[in-house]
Amino acid sequence: METNRKNHWQTVYETKLPSEVSWTQEIPKTSLDFIRETKLDKSAKIIDIGGGDSNLVDFLLADGYENISVLDISAKALERAKKRLGKNAKKVNWIVSDITEFKPDTTYDIWHDRATFHFLTTREQLNSYHAIAKKWVTGFVTIGTFSENGPSKCSGLEIKQYTETALENEFSDGFEKLKCINEDHTTPVETVQNFTFCIFKKR
Repeated sequence: METNRKNHWQTVYETKLPSEVSWTQEIPKTSLDFIRETKLDKSAKIIDIGGGDSNLVDFLLADGYENISVLDISAKALERAKKRLGKNAKKVNWIVSDITEFKPDTTYDIWHDRATFHFLTTREQLNSYHAIAKKWVTGFVTIGTFSENGPSKCSGLEIKQYTETALENEFSDGFEKLKCINEDHTTPVETVQNFTFCIFKKR
């Protein structure tokens, strides 16, 4: 199963440009807002789960954050991000891993995940994710998933939609909800996807 997932995402990043995938954001505004609202120091340890070749890392570096990790199942995705960042790529810790098999070697102050969590559709996958986050996050978890009004599939894969309540319930063991919003994301091909975005604090 993990091999299939890995192959799927390797193929996506080998064959499609950022302008051809629905999750691309020029400016990841909500993610940045939530991270800034934590009021943590610029030395805070931040990990972007399923970050792929997202622009979030560029903005975090520009903001002065010094301790950023980007995790993705696809090595190809991370290669694209490194190439885009040029010499700044050396300032980032790049991790190739399936999130459900991730073995951290440090704790994280901020765990960010936009559009990875909703690809976990079995209880086993969700339990693995929760166990890792609960053990290794010391501060905040910020999660963006498709809402109940969002798509039911993405990149040809089934996803799991979340209401604010459902997302809060998923993280109630170990985390307290601080805030949730719903927002529309306009894809590069001008379709609209509705997201549920929440930020939680470690209890």
